[in-house]
Amino acid sequence: MEITRRESGNIVILDINGEIDLYNAPEIKDVIAKLIEEQKYYTIINLEKVSYIDSSGIGALISSLSNLKKYQGGLKIINVAGSVRKVFELTKLTSFFEIFDNEADAVSAFK
Repeated sequence: MEITRRESGNIVILDINGEIDLYNAPEIKDVIAKLIEEQKYYTIINLEKVSYIDSSGIGALISSLSNLKKYQGGLKIINVAGSVRKVFELTKLTSFFEIFDNEADAVSAFK
């Protein structure tokens, strides 16, 4: 898994590439913790290039969202497709997370 960071104003976009599983899920939490240290509380996670996510990946996203909310921040998820979308639907997390089809919609949802 590889995480690339971009910024759009006060919003950080994390492009994730690869599989999110037990071995690398903590990396997502670490990146979010660093963002909080930098006082960046608005995050968009782009799952366009993620082919697989397991329960530990979902757990990392949930805890990241909770941590950001402590600072009145938020986490939006974009470009969820295929088997990754199925995981979100089966776990009923489509109602827990704000999921958008594209970056522009997610960015404007923060405003």
